[in-house]
Amino acid sequence: MKLIEKIKNGKFDFEDAVKLYDMELFELGVEANEIREKKFGKKTYFNINRHINPSNICKDVCKFCAFSAHRKNPNPYTLSIEECVKIAKNAYLHNAKEVHIVSAHNPNVGYDYYMDIVKEIKKEIPDIHIKAFTAAEVNFFSELSGKNYKEVLEDMIQAGVDSMPGGGAEIFDERVREKICKGKVSSQRWLEIHEYWHKLGRKSNATMLFGHIENRSHRIDHMLRLKELQEKTNGFNAFIPLVYQRKNNYLKVENFLTGIEILKTIAISRILLENIPNIKAYWVTTTLNLSLVAQNYGANDIDGTIEKESINSAAGAASKNGLDLKELVNLIKDSGYIPVERDSLYNEIRIY
Repeated sequence: MKLIEKIKNGKFDFEDAVKLYDMELFELGVEANEIREKKFGKKTYFNINRHINPSNICKDVCKFCAFSAHRKNPNPYTLSIEECVKIAKNAYLHNAKEVHIVSAHNPNVGYDYYMDIVKEIKKEIPDIHIKAFTAAEVNFFSELSGKNYKEVLEDMIQAGVDSMPGGGAEIFDERVREKICKGKVSSQRWLEIHEYWHKLGRKSNATMLFGHIENRSHRIDHMLRLKELQEKTNGFNAFIPLVYQRKNNYLKVENFLTGIEILKTIAISRILLENIPNIKAYWVTTTLNLSLVAQNYGANDIDGTIEKESINSAAGAASKNGLDLKELVNLIKDSGYIPVERDSLYNEIRIY
């Protein structure tokens, strides 16, 4: 049986999935695009959102991170709750439908600080969608408070968190994690946190950081673990392959990914993860141009306007000040796709 037929029929093993990387990019693109167009036609989704990063002071030392305050980024900061609320209100006045809150793991501010940010934003702007706190943060909150991760997730819902971002997944292989993010949430715990969140009736995203010291087998292992959890819970909205950013950090990566390898990875994710509805080519890490090309290779989402982004831009991504809505819409149109503004749960708001 032809490789692609085995994958489509679900009659494949791990080695078969790895062999997808041996296919020509164009072949993979044809297969991935067929799945994409069957689901979404020519629509490309985005949202109007605002990232808020409350602090860059972190107890963890991930070698790929350029955001946390250390000797390559000697400018520590912690926003007050009032400052976070002000940022959210200003974004809402500019039509943002979502605030995306991800912080470093700051042990100095206390558990209530994080929950109160959400509570106060929700109090001031009841109808804004709050996507907040990665599974790595949930694990950190558990350590900080002495509560188990299930209690933390329940507290998040009480505070007003609507959905969870997919960060902290990095690469699930523990030998790789030992080298790049030792001490951070384990892969098993990351999956358990998302599984319980889904059991609580909430949605989340899933990410994969690639292009550092991992290999293709590690990426396939990562995707297949997500596929397995999605079969159990159906709780993931989107899969987001994040391209490693190489500036201002401690990972000595000599060979940066080619555009072909990035597009292959996006196409393979679309082929393997047919049970996760959306594949996001996150323009912040993929670059805007390649994210638009990726719409031909299985991706159907490009993320959003963002307004301000601190984590990836610290490592060299061109995302610090976000994107203008008109520019984003025109770029999608010029690429031959239909721009569709969505909410955080992929309900369509406006077709341009």
